[in-house]
Amino acid sequence: MNWMYLLRRIGQMILTLWVVATILFFIFRLMPGNPLAAYIDPTFTAEQQQELMRQFGLDKPLWEQYFIYMANLLQGELGQSFFYKDSVTSIMMNVLPNTIYLMVFSFVIAYVLGILFGVLFAWYRGSKFETIGLIATLITRSAPQFWVGMVLLAIFSFHFGWLPSGGVSAAGSQYNSEWDKLTSLEFYKFLSLPAFTLIFYLIGLPLLLMRSNMLDVLGDTYVEMAKMRGLSKYRIMFKYGARNAALPVLTAMAVGIGYTIGGNVIIETVFSWPGIGRLLVNAVTASDYPLAQGAFLVIAAFMIFMNFVADLLYGLLDPKISAGGGK
Repeated sequence: MNWMYLLRRIGQMILTLWVVATILFFIFRLMPGNPLAAYIDPTFTAEQQQELMRQFGLDKPLWEQYFIYMANLLQGELGQSFFYKDSVTSIMMNVLPNTIYLMVFSFVIAYVLGILFGVLFAWYRGSKFETIGLIATLITRSAPQFWVGMVLLAIFSFHFGWLPSGGVSAAGSQYNSEWDKLTSLEFYKFLSLPAFTLIFYLIGLPLLLMRSNMLDVLGDTYVEMAKMRGLSKYRIMFKYGARNAALPVLTAMAVGIGYTIGGNVIIETVFSWPGIGRLLVNAVTASDYPLAQGAFLVIAAFMIFMNFVADLLYGLLDPKISAGGGK
């Protein structure tokens, strides 16, 4: 890979992160409401309230707050939460595993099923199986995630009572460790509904992309030769067809992973899933600047990094891009 191409992409990623961090800083400070409302007791005097403002650096001019904020970011310091009265990094690390479990579980299933059905839809092009499947895919892809989540809640939780409606564990119980959580059947019952909601949304991209690529590949000479040799249709589909059609899907996976963590915000809120997304919503509601900025920044940084990875994969698969022949 061209080193200048790599350095240019890294520079663009750093610049994008700086722009996002700057926008986040000013957006939250322009929001109405007192960020220290959770701290300030009605009995506090004006001097005590001013002292709190001084402790959190909110009494300084906005430009000075900005430079302090950027200096802290360079040191990996995200500040202290106004609402939880704890380190932002510590708070996010407590809920980050839940977001990762939801993301990985949903992403793997969505892409495995998406690639599989994409291959089958291309092979059986023009059949009722393909028509019905494509209609269902487009519906799930375009339906709002919160609506899909509420429908699943209404059916499987409120009506039949088969699955819990939210959280990661039953009231009054907790897991002793992350390993206990991952080996507990109860955890997967709580994970099911939010994961299925995310799967319904994610499956559309790999399925449609794989189908489109397969339709191109199935017309190639080597596939026709495989048919003439009398090979089984499944061997032709997966060894000769899917194997060559999957490369663009693999590069799209990197972008898909990035957008998955962004989509978690809505789903975690609907299902009260204690992850980064729900933490972000709570922080914005409480005007908790440091926590909201930290959560937004983590999500944005992850999406930017996965776009960077996708660029590198495109460059490896198409040398013209990294050599300057592409955009």
